[in-house]
Amino acid sequence: MVMLGKCKQPEQASLLFEVMLSDGLKPSVDVYTALVSAYGQSGLLDEAFSTINDMKSVSDCKPDVYTYSILIKSCTKFHRFDLIEKILAEMSYLGIECSAVTYNTIIDGYGKAKKFEEMESSFSAMVESGGCHPDIFTLNSMISAYGNSGNIEKMEKWYNEFNLMGVKADIQTLNILTKSYGRAGMYDKMRSVMDFMQKRFFFPTVVTYNIVIETFGKAGHIEKMEEYFKKMKHRGMKPNSITYCSLVSAYSKAGLIMKVDSILRQVENSDVILDTPFFNCIISAYGQAGDVEKMGELFLTMKERHCVPDNITFATMIQAYNALGMTEAAQNLENKMIAMKENSGKKLIQC
Repeated sequence: MVMLGKCKQPEQASLLFEVMLSDGLKPSVDVYTALVSAYGQSGLLDEAFSTINDMKSVSDCKPDVYTYSILIKSCTKFHRFDLIEKILAEMSYLGIECSAVTYNTIIDGYGKAKKFEEMESSFSAMVESGGCHPDIFTLNSMISAYGNSGNIEKMEKWYNEFNLMGVKADIQTLNILTKSYGRAGMYDKMRSVMDFMQKRFFFPTVVTYNIVIETFGKAGHIEKMEEYFKKMKHRGMKPNSITYCSLVSAYSKAGLIMKVDSILRQVENSDVILDTPFFNCIISAYGQAGDVEKMGELFLTMKERHCVPDNITFATMIQAYNALGMTEAAQNLENKMIAMKENSGKKLIQC
């Protein structure tokens, strides 16, 4: 039941719950919480609230702080911030104190929604509670919120504030800083973070290098991108689909289709697990170069690798055909896309 909740399968979770009841089994708090998660993470918030009300009527299955934290996370995911105060008031009425997880969930939700005033207010409430102390998750949520919005000054301010509070950075923190500086074009600071990593024995990870490679690639700094790609391999780190996608996108944007050929050969001779986003990226590169024959070959290879084409795949190919005046091929592909959607009865999914 808990696994079903995590997999966001509300129909199966609800059915299994009913089977448990019909078999005379008494659901535990964890089972109820899993059902709340299944409903909430699927956007069925009314059903999630209803499940909590059912819990309150069962003597040994009262909702706990974890149950409410799951519900709050669901509300933030679907931007129902108007419900958070209601949940907190109910917790207070039931004598359930917020945990660090609860506050971090709220802070992270507000941060991702760029509700900075509410995020800082929730942080203040966390500090003032006396029983919950800001931790590495709080730090990462807050600096990520400001970094992603391009507010570097605020990001640095909060990084320093947490440092004074004794909350030290981890590798995720440093990756957030690296990505934020890169997006802002502050390459010297981005490199200084990587230097800091090495001095403090935070060895850059694949994620770190992917961030730097993508940053330089998007900015058109091909030589710098290739420099860090070489460093990544010299350190014995295995490039993944994200790495190669960044390289292909940068080469395609720069019109270096021969470099894309080289990447394709590298990937074909490796054991890298390729996914739909990678195929979309490389199909787009050849489509923009006008090589529809190669684009078609990759589309077939994609299916052989059991990667399901999605809307982006079809849209990319249709655009390429139309750009070359191949309207019949574009129409045939569009018809195929519509047929696949109708057969599946839902959106095309990524592999």
